[in-house]
Amino acid sequence: MTREARPTLVFIHGTHSSSYLASGLLTELTLRGHHAVAVDLPGHGGEAFYPRAYQAPQDLQALATEPSPLAKLTIDDYVERVVEAVHRAHRRGPVILAGASQGGIVLSRVGNAIPDLLERVVYVAAYCCVTLPSLHAYLATPENADSLLPQVTSAVVGDPAVLGVARVNWRTADPALIKGIKECLAGDFTDEAVMRLLNTFQPDEPVGIPMADARGEKHAWGRIPRTYIRFTKDRLIPLALQDRFIAEADRLTPDNPTDVRSVDAPHVGPFDRPELVDIFAGLLTR
Repeated sequence: MTREARPTLVFIHGTHSSSYLASGLLTELTLRGHHAVAVDLPGHGGEAFYPRAYQAPQDLQALATEPSPLAKLTIDDYVERVVEAVHRAHRRGPVILAGASQGGIVLSRVGNAIPDLLERVVYVAAYCCVTLPSLHAYLATPENADSLLPQVTSAVVGDPAVLGVARVNWRTADPALIKGIKECLAGDFTDEAVMRLLNTFQPDEPVGIPMADARGEKHAWGRIPRTYIRFTKDRLIPLALQDRFIAEADRLTPDNPTDVRSVDAPHVGPFDRPELVDIFAGLLTR
């Protein structure tokens, strides 16, 4: 494979996160000689908004009402950002597009929009809407019954319908909330690792994103080779729901079955786990 033809991995982060989520993965892949980049979705990373009341000492009453610029963002804004990154990466060769968690719905929408520019799509313990229209619709399915998502939403401050964002107080000092978030997202992480994780998250995420229609379309998205990486210890997106996504996708495109991998990890990885790095390195050298 020539240098120019080598694929580039473009990675989409999940909710309340940023490109930093994949920094360990990208570092390891780059040190192995691969091309890899993560995209900050609008309002995330370098564009993140931190309410003044979020700072210490926190003013929880003000935090519940302080307006957020993220309230105006839509799934189309997210898709536009990723499509632009894919176009730029495609100038040097094939593109593999990956998404984690809520990043999966952006991944599917991008697949619908520009299927001919993508060599493969990779879902990393991610939402992959096929039969039902939105991420939100899958939350009510039997396969999601064991999700510990309520232990995270318990840390939401204010009324999302009024704010236009789901505002999570990741800087809470409530030990019960921290314990619940750890169980849902981080599994066997040490307490120190959980605190580091919480300080990488940002408080606001537009409420409309989980409601958006994000079904993969057979004639576009369905033509792209796809991989689903199951996280077997995931307590946010239960393994049963991950398997439902895979089964629905395979029923939609029986001639293009999902390449399924499994990693013994909780929802947030971490993404530099050697077995996960090995999976991506293998996909990038096919």
